[in-house]
Amino acid sequence: MSNCYCILLRRASRRVTSLYDDALAPIGINLAQFSLLRNIRRAEPISLTDLGQRTELDRSTVSRNVKVLEKMELVVVANSQDQRETAVGLSDKGRQVLAEGAPLWDGVQAAIEAKLGDDASGQLKALLQTL
Repeated sequence: MSNCYCILLRRASRRVTSLYDDALAPIGINLAQFSLLRNIRRAEPISLTDLGQRTELDRSTVSRNVKVLEKMELVVVANSQDQRETAVGLSDKGRQVLAEGAPLWDGVQAAIEAKLGDDASGQLKALLQTL
């Protein structure tokens, strides 16, 4: 096993992401899309720039991901108050997908917490927040 924190964290991240992706697959989205939808819902309508800052992704990545969600009819895109900026909000279908996905996400979250145990789960959260 590697001693490199980056490699260990990336490996763990891929494994955990796979658990969430598998759980969300029946509703036709992956964890990245679900997370983006949740972030949009929390601040809608939200500009792509603000969404990028909120998710710690560059604007071009956010724009590409939003286009995919728009093709899936999960979001609606419009001009924001500042006409130079694009804003995004959830469609009715996007709200439905979030509602259907929440218990699936919660199930994975609970399974991971059960596997780690209360002590390790709390320690992991605290350690990761220090980064």
